[in-house]
Amino acid sequence: MNTDIENLFKDKVLGHPAGLFVLFFTEMWERFSFYGMRVLLVLFLTAPILDSNPGWEWPREHALALIGTYASLLYLTPILGGYIADKFIGYKKAIIIGCFIMTLGHACMALETVWSLYAGLALLVIGTGFFKPNITSVISEMYRGKESKKDGAYTIFYMGVNAGAFFGMMLCGYLAENYGWAW
Repeated sequence: MNTDIENLFKDKVLGHPAGLFVLFFTEMWERFSFYGMRVLLVLFLTAPILDSNPGWEWPREHALALIGTYASLLYLTPILGGYIADKFIGYKKAIIIGCFIMTLGHACMALETVWSLYAGLALLVIGTGFFKPNITSVISEMYRGKESKKDGAYTIFYMGVNAGAFFGMMLCGYLAENYGWAW
């Protein structure tokens, strides 16, 4: 067995390598940001400009078209990101690159200009393309030769996905309603 893989299994939490929980929290926060932003974006874009919580007052159709385009690209770019990781840079570098690009995307969206909105969404699409297809590859690699524990590992990992999605939608929606868009 590879020494790096053996090292991943030295420190354990709940009978699983500690590295699994790093992946759990990484994916949880990525899903938190993704679902939290999706909940807010259409509401922000369509909210009246002259309001206590002003938005950009886009027509509903334009806001939904933007979200639809964004979502469709999110499902296409992982094909390219997975290919680049497989052939050129490896999945670990792809995850790091993806996280960095997604962080830049969210930072752009915080600037509240049309240009930064489009740039932020484009960066999120590119970053997701690198991140999503490769993070589960790390789990598969961690459990190579330990097939009996792999199912439990994916269960734990996907609990992070679900927790991030749930709390992202709930908390971001609550904050937007009660404190405004720019918290």
